[in-house]
Amino acid sequence: MQNTNTILMVRPVAFAYNAETAVNNKFQAAGNAEAAQVKALVEFDAFVDKLRENDIEVIVVDDTPEPHTPDSIFPNNWISFHNGTIVLYPMYAANRRAERKQAVLDMINDKFNVTETIDLTGYETENTFLEGTGSMVLDRKNKIAYACLSERTSKTALEDFCAKMNYKPCSFTATDANGNVIYHTNVMMSVADEYVIICLESIKDTDEQSNVVATIEKTGKEILPISFEQMNRFAGNMLQLENKKGEKILIMSEQAHKSLTYEEISNLQKYNRIVYSKLDTIEMNGGGSARCMIAEVF
Repeated sequence: MQNTNTILMVRPVAFAYNAETAVNNKFQAAGNAEAAQVKALVEFDAFVDKLRENDIEVIVVDDTPEPHTPDSIFPNNWISFHNGTIVLYPMYAANRRAERKQAVLDMINDKFNVTETIDLTGYETENTFLEGTGSMVLDRKNKIAYACLSERTSKTALEDFCAKMNYKPCSFTATDANGNVIYHTNVMMSVADEYVIICLESIKDTDEQSNVVATIEKTGKEILPISFEQMNRFAGNMLQLENKKGEKILIMSEQAHKSLTYEEISNLQKYNRIVYSKLDTIEMNGGGSARCMIAEVF
């Protein structure tokens, strides 16, 4: 099953530009610190309301002021759900490791039938990282983990995840228009049930690009390419969900939606409805968008 109708989101209490992650996240830019939390909270609440209006089950966990976790709004980097199994991931930034708060884990154990926990966090002691469904874009039906390797996405940890979860890795290198390594796979590609949105021009190595294309084509999904400019506006950071009525919905930010052409929107609407929400403050200060804010619950 590729899609879920239940998601986990973390409501921020001290959202801010995180200097620890900015070193290799070129999507971030520092804004007014005090205003960031206030504006992010408005954006977060409006986004949750919109998802609920569209019959998505949203479980909201309130973050705690201490320890200070400026990026807690992006839970998909430290936890993923797999039909009773949860996986905990090794995080690059020390202050992001504190997001694995006991209160959140207790709530997850209370609400869901967790039968197994796979804990990969020990890799942090080796400076080896794999930041959940930021580092990996999962084709859950075909059990493929797409991953662009970076400081935050190690081949060793990726292969360990794949061995433990019975996935096949498809790793490659992706760079932005300025030649910087892209920090997370989920900003340059998104896998849906019948299509894949991907910034193919970011994969410079022709053999790697051919391998990614062949892997996608083998699964029968349509490839919908996006440009560097669209990727920079978070058009790769989309997520397809299925609501309680069984409708497929593609979730994205307002900025991502504005980056799409009329033809691209029409093409996407063949497959699913589109729901978008304004996330400008979260995108600018956090360097992540709609998909990063959602931990899918399976």
